[in-house]
Amino acid sequence: MAIPTDAVRRARARWSEPSHPRPPAVQTPGPGQESVWSYPRPPRLEPCPHPISVEFAGETIARSTRALRLLETSHPPTYYLPPSDVAWSFLERAPGASMCEWKGAAAYWSVRVGSRVAERSAWSYPDPFEEFAPLRDHLAFYCEAMDACFVGDQRARPQPGGFYGGWITDHVVGPFKGEPGSQGW
Repeated sequence: MAIPTDAVRRARARWSEPSHPRPPAVQTPGPGQESVWSYPRPPRLEPCPHPISVEFAGETIARSTRALRLLETSHPPTYYLPPSDVAWSFLERAPGASMCEWKGAAAYWSVRVGSRVAERSAWSYPDPFEEFAPLRDHLAFYCEAMDACFVGDQRARPQPGGFYGGWITDHVVGPFKGEPGSQGW
């Protein structure tokens, strides 16, 4: 299990301060909806109550009824699928890595089906921090890089901004991190 460094602990402490701004117009959730502004920081990991599927180039890349969803203030849910529910024949390890102060070091994956390739379109945590140990080797996909991603029967839309990996459905309301003006959230 990876152990947080002093730099990671400092980054985490920064989010404990109550001075982080909220947007002026947080949307009110309706029946059956959740507000991303009710999600916690540090993030919470929980079982996903809906089946999740990912499609690319006419193939089902992943499908699961055992996905985990990560909920974090200002972000739509990110879905992590267990390795046994992923069609690994379509994935290849991609160069590079990134660091999340909550989950640890991420590894990246490209999806290849025939001549179509979505570079660095998925990621995993091979050695997550202890609090997120259940994420070990689960895969998350960037919705915008795939042809279609579904939460239940609802087609997901990508979280704005090009960096974040959350999936937006009609079940969540924002505003969402990644929208213009959201850098300080």
